[in-house]
Amino acid sequence: MKTLIWFTSIILLFVMAACSYGPDSPKGFSLPEGDIAKGEKVFMQYKCQSCHALKGYEDNSLIKEFDTLVPLGGTSSMVKTYAQLVTSVINPSHKLAPRNKSIEEKLTNEDGTSKMRVFNDVMTVQELIDLVSFLQPKYEVKPITYTHYGQYRML
Repeated sequence: MKTLIWFTSIILLFVMAACSYGPDSPKGFSLPEGDIAKGEKVFMQYKCQSCHALKGYEDNSLIKEFDTLVPLGGTSSMVKTYAQLVTSVINPSHKLAPRNKSIEEKLTNEDGTSKMRVFNDVMTVQELIDLVSFLQPKYEVKPITYTHYGQYRML
């Protein structure tokens, strides 16, 4: 019994230590609110439609980078947070959305990194804030609908 208590205490100690805020913690990081109208201008200025598809923002005059454009906005079963969108622009290879293998090969380099151009040296922080403020409302959360079957009866 003492061994079980000792083992449980050690596990609990490790769990608590993992929850501490270290120097790499995002605690305290916050960006100011952006301007949606300015974000739309940023989206157009950087010609995001040459790689991305966003409903209502098609531009056939641009040379498309990919055969299949990477969709932005639309419905999802999960919330697309402000932080996820900021990270996706700053570090496109951080987390790539799961996609069909044939599409994924066209959107990633041989080492698995995203082919999305990094705009960190071009886009200002304010433009990033405005762009994300423009994009976030384009995502709609649509909860998964589960089928509820009645209980089976044995005759």
